[in-house]
Amino acid sequence: MTIHLYNTLTRQKEKFVPLEEGKVKMYVCGPTVYNYIHIGNARPPIVFDTVRRYLEYRGYEVNYVSNFTDVDDKLIKAANELGEDVPTIAERFIAAYHEDVSALGCKKANVHPRVTENMDIIIEFIEALIEKGFAYESGGDVYYRTREFKEYGKLSHQSIEDLQLGTRIEVGEKKQDALDFVLWKAAKAGEIHWESPWGKGRPGWHIECSAMARKYLGDTIDIHAGGQDLSFPHHENEIAQSEALTGKTFAKYWLHNGYINIDNEKMSKSLGNFVLVHDIIKKHDPQLLRFFMLSVHYRHPINYNEELLQNTKNGLDRLRTAYTNLKHRLDNTADLATDDAVWLEKVEEFKHDFIKVMDDDFNTANAISVLFDMAKQANLYLNEKNTSQKVLQAFITQFEELFSVIGVSLVAEEELLDEEIETLIQQRIDARKNRDFAKSDQIRDELKAKNIILEDTAQGTRWKRG
Repeated sequence: MTIHLYNTLTRQKEKFVPLEEGKVKMYVCGPTVYNYIHIGNARPPIVFDTVRRYLEYRGYEVNYVSNFTDVDDKLIKAANELGEDVPTIAERFIAAYHEDVSALGCKKANVHPRVTENMDIIIEFIEALIEKGFAYESGGDVYYRTREFKEYGKLSHQSIEDLQLGTRIEVGEKKQDALDFVLWKAAKAGEIHWESPWGKGRPGWHIECSAMARKYLGDTIDIHAGGQDLSFPHHENEIAQSEALTGKTFAKYWLHNGYINIDNEKMSKSLGNFVLVHDIIKKHDPQLLRFFMLSVHYRHPINYNEELLQNTKNGLDRLRTAYTNLKHRLDNTADLATDDAVWLEKVEEFKHDFIKVMDDDFNTANAISVLFDMAKQANLYLNEKNTSQKVLQAFITQFEELFSVIGVSLVAEEELLDEEIETLIQQRIDARKNRDFAKSDQIRDELKAKNIILEDTAQGTRWKRG
């Protein structure tokens, strides 16, 4: 079986053939870290973490890079409003992002590059575009000459003629053409800035991903992914910048996830339906939110409300109950059945069904349907008078294997037992004694994600449920 994925660039499903056999270079646009992430921000990390997990499950070595935009207009505005500097704001919300997406079951990227740590390569990239005639300096700003890139609009399937309708040069802009976009912004008084050949300033938004993708993954990558809202202009501009510089294809496959609505309305602060992940996971098992996101195909829009989340919880509970019942039966029954070949074959078929639907553009909605079918058959098997430990173990192994691919835990958060917590706390105490502070912090974060609050006192470490 072969993986096929929908490529936004070609508007069709294509056979996945990586640039290098057995390896995948994948770049996912990360957040601008000026606040906690909302539920819409959470969909890309969940979706593309699952894509990564599945690719790894199918035997690929995935180099997964996802950036942080840690300087831009939103960060500057937030810093001014809070009376803090931009690095402080960024550091706080990078930590918050890691905390939230870790609770959602997302693995860390191989690299999480930051704009502020890659300023040299961004400036070099812009200089090279100027030398090639694709960019120009104007009053301390640097702009990209959009019309010079003849394939501009190929990702969004728009022509230059379509794009220029309604465009105009805004007051204060120094560009030569309304279609040109900024690569470098001259700093205003009091703003955070870096020295450059064009004076003090900072990068435009689009250039950062082109420069960092090239640095960490090379001139051409396999998969570039992000939210649907990024396809234009952000990803379109990335293509223009990168391919103008290198003369090579920037990304072979483009994946975009659909929007999230709240009660069938677009999420916005003005409507008062702006939902932060930070708040949702205080009330609900974070794994439930992940399962909810994956219950709809990643390219389709998804509607969120508490009723739908509760329905999803009921479904996830059924799957977890089937798994728990299998474990209980295995631990508490003699091996009475002898003819188990038919059932073992059935269990193996679920794996093939799962792979078949996931190979079809990572269809997690259909993959979850396979899991429900497996749970139904498991329950039927548990009703039989005689059961085989071999079949029970086969069901359990299959549940664990397939759930690990979608990144959802088979044990609900609230089922973390007191003795398990005490074991983790002891491991943390041992790590602190051994001055392994990284492991100590990791255990604290793991417990915090499960709403277990630690208090280090003179009498020892105490804990409580948050």
